[in-house]
Amino acid sequence: MANGQWFPQDWPERIRALAEGTLTPVVPKRAATVMLLKDTDGGPAVHMLRRRASMAFAGGAYAYPGGGVDPRDDEHQIRWAGPTRAWWAQRLGVDEAAAQAIVCAAVRETYEEAGVLLAGPAADSVVGDTTGEDWEADRAALVAREFSFAEFLDRRGLVLRSDLLGAWTRWITPEFETRRYDTFFFVAALPHGQRTRNASTEADRTVWTRPGEAADGYDKGELLMMPPTIATLRQLAPYASAAETLAAAPDRDMTAVLAKARLEDDEIVLTWPGHDEFTKHIPTDSSPAPSAEAPTDLPAGGASA
Repeated sequence: MANGQWFPQDWPERIRALAEGTLTPVVPKRAATVMLLKDTDGGPAVHMLRRRASMAFAGGAYAYPGGGVDPRDDEHQIRWAGPTRAWWAQRLGVDEAAAQAIVCAAVRETYEEAGVLLAGPAADSVVGDTTGEDWEADRAALVAREFSFAEFLDRRGLVLRSDLLGAWTRWITPEFETRRYDTFFFVAALPHGQRTRNASTEADRTVWTRPGEAADGYDKGELLMMPPTIATLRQLAPYASAAETLAAAPDRDMTAVLAKARLEDDEIVLTWPGHDEFTKHIPTDSSPAPSAEAPTDLPAGGASA
């Protein structure tokens, strides 16, 4: 394979069905993911997870901490620092309740999967070490959805630090996929005093890697990634620090990226607007393409969390 793009085996068949009008698209669920950054001597590094090879969806692929929105976080008014809910609603292109839930999902998933919590006892602080037994019990309860993130913040007397997040981009899973997500990508800097760990049951490895080096691994076919992941890595690569990256976030275009498929002569043409590198031409009489093999290790410069 020329690069490390993950390509599901059933795509050609489902794309044909969508083009022929025999496939009804699944309504996408709201989701959030966070590109957590820290400064290193060689520039900012981003925290990534490698999905377990046994996972049915994108097994072996590198990704960021993230997951679905908990609808319980829509209405519950929590202690909130940073831009208002109205500001976030305008930035994300949703209503205020949805904006709160999406931001909550971003902070919650970072805590659940990386052990990093973007919240503190006051509007100008963040918690320190979150590795104690009581913290772990609450984190496990969040993963099990025993209570909502809003309830967790109330229990702990914490303020959500929305000012530590920057909205970066938005991708919607293609209409021909069986599981679809409307995913908001955020950037954030690792808070002082906290450290990442592999807290996810879906990942077999976590790493800190500089975006440019991870993108090189993808280009060489050494690292497996989905289009949004490699696209965002390329976008992060030019920045010299985590602060510089966060400062650039407010000017980012949040128009959703949605793949389009069309029938053209004897092939299906699959495109992602604004991302020509992912364009695919699939013969209509071809059998499904084989999925990519599991990736190798990170290239030089990646470090275990």
